[in-house]
Amino acid sequence: MISKTETKKTLIQLMKYGVIGVMNTLITAISFYLLNTWAGVPYGAANIIGYVLGVINSFIWNRQWVFKTGSNIKREALLFGCGFFICWILQGAVSLFLLEGLEWKNLSDDTIPFLPMKNAGQNIVMVISMVVYTIANYIYNRTITFKEQDANK
Repeated sequence: MISKTETKKTLIQLMKYGVIGVMNTLITAISFYLLNTWAGVPYGAANIIGYVLGVINSFIWNRQWVFKTGSNIKREALLFGCGFFICWILQGAVSLFLLEGLEWKNLSDDTIPFLPMKNAGQNIVMVISMVVYTIANYIYNRTITFKEQDANK
């Protein structure tokens, strides 16, 4: 059975992770939107740039505020980068399925009148795939990157 203290700690950690997730989502989504929609940068490149900006922000805040770790920063940075890459590939697979498999890349402001923007389908896909990324990334970081070390080891 999980103790009340551990449950409370986990809930607080999840809330903090959520705040960081919202910041990262905003950084990634705004970067993507500005690059893809306004600057005409292709989907893939805009996605990469947005995620790199978000992942830098995420590592700093998660290490210092969410997981409060004092472990080896190089080890954590490497594991965090690996987790980012794994989850980013997952996000890319979801994006590819939605964009190509379900042909959401063809959605436009004509198809979705309540979302009048250029590349509406691409922007919707980006948001959905970011949710998948965020859930997978939390699980990875909680269980691998910032896993509490056993004091008896």
